[in-house]
Amino acid sequence: MPSDPRAVLTRPAPEPDVTVAYGEHPDQIADLRRPVGSGPPRPLVVVVHGGFWRAEYDRRHTGPLAAALAALGHPVAQLEYRRTGQPGGGWPHTLTDVLAGVSALPGLAGAALPGRIAPAPPILIGHSAGGHLALYAAAHAPGVVGGVLALAPVADLTEAYRLDLDAGAVAALLGGGPADVPERYATADPRSLVPLRQRTVVIHGTLDQHVPVGISRAYVAAGRAAGADVRLVELPECEHFGLIDPESAAWPEITGALRSLHEDH
Repeated sequence: MPSDPRAVLTRPAPEPDVTVAYGEHPDQIADLRRPVGSGPPRPLVVVVHGGFWRAEYDRRHTGPLAAALAALGHPVAQLEYRRTGQPGGGWPHTLTDVLAGVSALPGLAGAALPGRIAPAPPILIGHSAGGHLALYAAAHAPGVVGGVLALAPVADLTEAYRLDLDAGAVAALLGGGPADVPERYATADPRSLVPLRQRTVVIHGTLDQHVPVGISRAYVAAGRAAGADVRLVELPECEHFGLIDPESAAWPEITGALRSLHEDH
C-alpha cells in the first residue's frame, strides 16, 4: 500500500477518451473510457466519486480507478454532479443529477463507444459519499441500475449526521438534520430505502477514519433482514482511500466484487 493513502487523490491518470453531457449545467457531464482490448461488450461501469458531496472534490480523483478498470476491459464512465458549496448543489440537485446521469449514460456511452457497451443496465461503483449516491440511485431507479459496488459508503445519513462526519457534510447536503427536514432523510437515506432489488456488494476497511465501518455493518444487516441480495466484505488492513487505489492491497477485492456483479448479467 502506498505510504500516503491520500496520494491516489492527486495521482495523474490518462485523459478520458471522451466527455459527454447528460444535462445543460457544466457539471452534468461524465468522462468515458474505452475498454482496452477487443473482448465482447460489457455493461457500462459508472463510477460515482465521493468527497462528502463537497465542491472541492470532483470526478478527477477517480481517474486511476477508472483507467485501471478500463485496462481490465470494462467501459467506464466517471460521473460528475453538482455539489454543495456551488450554485445548485445540495438538495435536491446533487441527488437528481446522479439519477439523471445514471439513466442517460448507457445511451450516451453506447453512441460514443459503439460496439463496446452491452445492452444491460450499468453497474454503479460509488465511493464514500458516492457510495451513498449509488445506493440512492439504485433505490429510486431500480430498472435502470444493474448492480451496486459500494465502497465505504455513507449508507446511513441519520447516523452520519449524528456523528457529524466531515464537519456538517450531511446537513450541508440536505439542508438540516433529521428533525429539521425528516422528509428529505426519508427520501435520500439508504438506510430508509432497504431492500434494494439489485445485487449489492459493500466493501469497507476496518481502519477507516472517515466513514466508520459500523455504518456498513448496520446497513447490510438491515438489507439482509429485509430480503436484499447484499453482502459485506470487511478489509482489516484497509483505510478509506485504499478502496479506490489500484495500487493498494484492496484492489483484488474490488475487481473480484465487480466480477461477481457482472455474473448477474
